[in-house]
Amino acid sequence: MRTASLERATMETRISVSVNLDGTGQYSVSTGIGFLDHMLEQLSRHGLFDLTVKAEGDLHIDFHHTTEDVGITLGQAFAKALGDRKGIRRYGDSTCPMDETLVRVALDISNRPYLIWRVEFPKPKVGEMDTELFKEWFQAFAQAAGITLHVECFYGDNSHHIVEACFKALARALRSATEIDPRRSDAVPSTKGVL
Repeated sequence: MRTASLERATMETRISVSVNLDGTGQYSVSTGIGFLDHMLEQLSRHGLFDLTVKAEGDLHIDFHHTTEDVGITLGQAFAKALGDRKGIRRYGDSTCPMDETLVRVALDISNRPYLIWRVEFPKPKVGEMDTELFKEWFQAFAQAAGITLHVECFYGDNSHHIVEACFKALARALRSATEIDPRRSDAVPSTKGVL
């Protein structure tokens, strides 16, 4: 089983995460930030990852620390569950429409983390959450998971739809990239022999 469980505790947050890469999309998510919960549920359901996330943070200040630290911890859990990355397809991409919005995510589970973020929001908030925090989450996740991650919104008028399309496209691209390739299940997908 490609699973991992991790905990992260700082002066700002306390987070526990578990992930099963070969799951069925079951989730239990509670971060104290309703919209972030909703997005992590999308990641689980559309990626078919079983996901448990429990976070307590300094939400009386703002949502930044909790959002970023959830991204870090979840990214670390994905990296741990992937192990030596043997047999994975490595690359994944998905173009996801949501009503008037269209988003593309392309990624490489390369162990060379990098984020290209070409997403703009028409509104500064979705519910109570600052839209600028979504870049922080994607950056933290990509860095901790060791993923080269490109996220691009071609167009969209509704900030909720833009964010949700980003997470759904990430889920589908991750699902593809983390799947075991039956033709090369015993090999790391790199001419270097290691990722």
